[in-house]
Amino acid sequence: MLALKELNNVAKYIYEIGHMKRVKRSGWWIAGINDPESIAEHTLRTAILGYILASLDGNADPQKTAMICLFHDTGETRINDLHRVSKRYINVGRDEEKALTEQVERLPQDIAENILALFEDYEARISLEAILAKDADLLECIFQAREYQVQGYADVDDWITNCYAGLQTDIARKLADSCMQVEPKEWWQGLKIK
Repeated sequence: MLALKELNNVAKYIYEIGHMKRVKRSGWWIAGINDPESIAEHTLRTAILGYILASLDGNADPQKTAMICLFHDTGETRINDLHRVSKRYINVGRDEEKALTEQVERLPQDIAENILALFEDYEARISLEAILAKDADLLECIFQAREYQVQGYADVDDWITNCYAGLQTDIARKLADSCMQVEPKEWWQGLKIK
């Protein structure tokens, strides 16, 4: 069992992770979206997409893929979400890794090492799960852009085009194609009680 001081450090980490609910995805501001999704909102759907992609692929571990997705942006609680224009001026990958490394120092060593290993896999695309996790990250942006697009935001086409171009797996490209064919509101049609 962990000592009180160690549990307090875990609690601090959890509070920091909660900050993901308040940090907005800044790239959407460039497209004119006043209240864009948070990192937490993005991360949730990315993890679900990762699980589904790995399950559909059949050769990857869905749980590992989802776990990579869960931790892929946690460093942004310290460096914020930086859009592609800002990445032109900042070494985001290295900065995010430094933030994540310092962030997990509060956790028990085995947990910290596991989280760092997931992040390193994601950044280097070492495993099929990491490749699928990156595809899930890009797919989530495509889905979000599509939702903003049907709300009338015309300047999100670049997100769709650029994210689609970055997809590495056939299953991710096929799901992206479906995303573009299905209207975001179709999920609830026919479910209303008559």
